[in-house]
Amino acid sequence: MEQNKEKIRHILQYYYDKGKNASQAANKICAVYRPDTVSISTAQRFRSGAEVVEDAPRSGRPVVENCDKIAELVERDRHSRSRSIGQELDMSHQTVINHLKKLGVTKKLDVWVPHELTRKNIFDRIDACESLLNRNKIDPFLKSMVTGDEKWVTYDNVRRKTVVVERGEAAQMVAKPGLTDRKVLLCVWWDWQGIIHYELLPYGQTLNSDLYCQQLDRLKTALMQKRPSLINRGRIAFHQDNARPHTSLVTRQKLRELGWEVLVHPPYSPDLAPSDYHLFLSMANALGSLKFATRESCEN
Repeated sequence: MEQNKEKIRHILQYYYDKGKNASQAANKICAVYRPDTVSISTAQRFRSGAEVVEDAPRSGRPVVENCDKIAELVERDRHSRSRSIGQELDMSHQTVINHLKKLGVTKKLDVWVPHELTRKNIFDRIDACESLLNRNKIDPFLKSMVTGDEKWVTYDNVRRKTVVVERGEAAQMVAKPGLTDRKVLLCVWWDWQGIIHYELLPYGQTLNSDLYCQQLDRLKTALMQKRPSLINRGRIAFHQDNARPHTSLVTRQKLRELGWEVLVHPPYSPDLAPSDYHLFLSMANALGSLKFATRESCEN
């Protein structure tokens, strides 16, 4: 915590009254607070009379008032630009930046989401999360959960790189990989112990309800081999997102035949799907900069 300058000066005066020199006083203060709370040179200037205990009155708007006004503008519009704030409050751009740092705020790009949630979507998310949390407290199910999803894997995985440039020089322009790159669709199912079953679809093949139901049969076979305890207990909590092949009438009938309980998943919620926020993110990081010549090398 940054200490008040006037408070530090009072403590320095206390140590000087006790006969301590500048080095001893500074070391004692830094030992109590932070190593950089006060420097020996500052302590020496204070003892020589270059600084006084009380801060001298300064002209201009008080710092606290500035911070409060900036905080009010930021709270009113989170997309406020620092230069616009400076113009409105008659402050320099750097002063606004300094005050924003003191307030502990920073600029970040908006996060793109696949769909702007309606009020109903938001409450559905809350209801789903509360339901799953409360259920897990009464009947822990996470070790019985099997989840899965699909993801396109490209043969050429380009990672953006940082580049050192001179001050004022523009960053290097690099073309973003096109949508026509060679790629393969990965279908994968996993649980807390690891991957249970995966498939790479043939080039040009898309996922539909019929294929998905066939995959569920193959997933059941893999579960019997790798997780027989789940099959024997008849206790599988199955999690999937709301993609059309996952929620079609044919698929729902298939899941009832399998006897798997399907966990609730609110629409437009990739941040609540373990495959999206955990498995695929880790996989993308691992595949960064890798290039595959064939489907076989991609699968390996």
